[in-house]
Formats: sequence, structure tokens, C-alpha cells
Amino acid sequence: MKKLSILFLLVLASLSINGQTAEELKKEQAPKKAEIAKLNGEVKALQAKIDALPGWRKGAFGTIGGSFSGFNNWYSRTAPTATAGNIGITVNGFANLIKEDFFWRNSAAVNLGWVKLDEEGVPGDEDFEATTDVFTISSLYGKRLNKKWALSGLAEYRTTIIDNFNDPGYLDLGIGTTWTPTNNLVVVIHPGNYNFVFSSGDTVFESSLGAKVVADYTQKYGKLSVKSNLSMFQSYETSDLSNWTFTNSFAYKIWKGIGVGFELGLRQNKQEALNNALDNAVVPTATFDNIDNKLQSYYLLGLSYAF
Repeated sequence: MKKLSILFLLVLASLSINGQTAEELKKEQAPKKAEIAKLNGEVKALQAKIDALPGWRKGAFGTIGGSFSGFNNWYSRTAPTATAGNIGITVNGFANLIKEDFFWRNSAAVNLGWVKLDEEGVPGDEDFEATTDVFTISSLYGKRLNKKWALSGLAEYRTTIIDNFNDPGYLDLGIGTTWTPTNNLVVVIHPGNYNFVFSSGDTVFESSLGAKVVADYTQKYGKLSVKSNLSMFQSYETSDLSNWTFTNSFAYKIWKGIGVGFELGLRQNKQEALNNALDNAVVPTATFDNIDNKLQSYYLLGLSYAF
């Protein structure tokens, strides 16, 4: 019993010493954590000053997603032998020249997707088919009136590049003002804008004069990068010729420039809705008045990258 008592006392003493040592280490650790937090704050402040300096700012990021599957003599399926694949790629790039008295902001965005379901014994489905096809490029020049407002001119072009390139294609040319309340937010307000619409043959697409509003937001929250862009055109002739597109990109960095990415795009365009209804005989006598202008959307989840 005496030996057990001594052993018990030794264990208690050891635990007490370890506990005291841990407390002492935590006390030593606390001021170092505070110093690191202070240094991180100073680094962020210096980076903000660097970002505010005149000059070029360039970068690119995007998302790659894909899946592949195959069945061989899988008899529970209608077609026992088949292969399937889904591939999606997005690219967002920018090159901005920021000066004290003017700015020139350029950007390009591409979102492409393909899908394939090849069933043995079913001819004509061996190739990948395009599912998502978006291409946008824009250039904005502004002459500063002060730190937040500028007189500006915008050129923005949107189309598809896999199928029906420039059919339709949209070119916006306009002038007005641009508001830049922060380095991360740019709001374009152009009451004088002409929306050129290009299409082949006898189609429903029409060009018109109207107002253009664009809001672009780019920000980093730690390892998370966010980019949102809203582009709206309001025709002065009729709302049937108006349209808007809203894209949102998110990328969470895991290792170096690689991580997880997600992109969501939304659009409404009554001219495209009517053209689709006529091409596919959805409504035999389709017009702007009787078509259902449904919300268009696409999304992509996959591996993200940044340069």
C-alpha cells in the first residue's frame, strides 16, 4: 500500500507539473499571437497602399469541372453498355490600368461546357455536345472628375463561340458616368447606349437605343475570392428588347493557386426566348406577347485555379 501511495502521489505531481507547464507555455504564446496579428494588420495596410498605386493590375482565375462514367453489360439499364462524360471550363481574366486622372479597365470571361452519353447500338451520340457557351469581353475607359466619379465610355461584346458565333452577338457602345466608391466596386451608368444585335437571316433580333448599367464587384476574404458582375440594358423603344446577365464566381484556395470553385450565371433576354420558341416550334404562332420569358441559368462546380 505504501508503494501504491507513493506511485499515486508521483502521478499527481507529474500531472500538476504538466498542467503548470502548459499554462506557462500558453502565457508565452499569447503575446506572440498578438504580435502576429499586429504584423498581419500592418501587411494588409501596406498591401492596400500598393493596390492603390497607379499602374497595371492583371490576373486570371477560373474553374474546371468534369465527370466520366461507364457501363459495360449493366443489364438493369435500357442500354447495358454506355459511356458518359461532362466537362466544364470557366476563365475570367482582367487587365486594368489605374492612373490618378483616368482608368482603363478590360476584362474577358469564357464559360464552356460539353456533355456526352454514348450508348452502344444508338447511332449519332458518339460526340460531345455543347451545353454551356458564354463569351464576354468589355473595355471601360474613364476620365476622373474626382476620386469616385468619372466620365466614361464602355464597349461590351457578348456571344457564343462553340455554336452560332455572333448569331446572335451583342455589342453595347455607350457613354455616361462611372462610380468607383471603393477599389473593389465599379458601377457604370450610361444613359446613352446603343445595343447592336447581330444575327443571320430573317430573325426576331433588333438593335435599339437605351440605357446601360454595369456593376462589377471583386474582393478577397482570406482564402475566398469573389467576383460578381451585373450587366443590364434597358431599351428606350420597348422592354421586349431589354436584357440582363448576372454572373457570380467563387474560388476557395486550398494549396497555392489551386482550390475549389463555383460559378453561377443568370440571364433574361426576351429576344432569345422568342427566337428559341420559333426555332423549336414551342408555340406555333409565338410572339413577344405570348411567350414565357423564363430565367436562363448555368452553374459549374469543380477545381479552381488562379494566376
